[in-house]
Amino acid sequence: MTIEENTKAILEELGEVKLVSVTKTVDTDRINQSIRAGATIIGENRVQEFDEKCDCIPPCEKHLIGHLQTNKVRRAVELFDVIQSVDSLKVAEEIDKRAGELGKVQKVFLQVNIGNEPQKYGFGTDEIADAIKDIRILTNIHVIGLMCIPPYVSAEEARPYFRKMKAIFDELKQENLGNIAIQELSMGMSGDYKVAIEEGATMVRIGSGIFGKRDY
Repeated sequence: MTIEENTKAILEELGEVKLVSVTKTVDTDRINQSIRAGATIIGENRVQEFDEKCDCIPPCEKHLIGHLQTNKVRRAVELFDVIQSVDSLKVAEEIDKRAGELGKVQKVFLQVNIGNEPQKYGFGTDEIADAIKDIRILTNIHVIGLMCIPPYVSAEEARPYFRKMKAIFDELKQENLGNIAIQELSMGMSGDYKVAIEEGATMVRIGSGIFGKRDY
């Protein structure tokens, strides 16, 4: 199937669940094929890679979904509509600072390390509630969602992690006030998005399911 056919088929399957078309290592011609087929959100992993592509991509919603280093924050705030990978208070504070300098309120998701894996980025499951309280005082950040990447297991083995993430999402939505307006739950990728949707994802991030296997 072509990129256009893959995009249309996945959009039809998702229904009201939002699709993030993941464009890591994908050239702009292929990205634009997905956008023409109906993808309205693209997700990039690296600030520098997207910086080199952005002038050749038509209007769409642009999300950063990869780890963000503090020295790349200013450019990320300039380039992206949403930063999904806010994985520490330090990064949140730097985004707030740089967004303030640019006169912008930056939309963000908070990344939860749902498996509490030491090698992964994100707020621990026992840290995220306190983080919300600290982030609430930041005036140039608007928290609109949560994001997670489960441990590298089969789709069915990921189900308990997605279920736990949905419970955290439901709990933290009760904290919505001021700059906290959690409404999106970004979880699930090409190999496990169907299970993620069954467990409550409102947004999935699909790359190889649209563009094919990546050639790194």
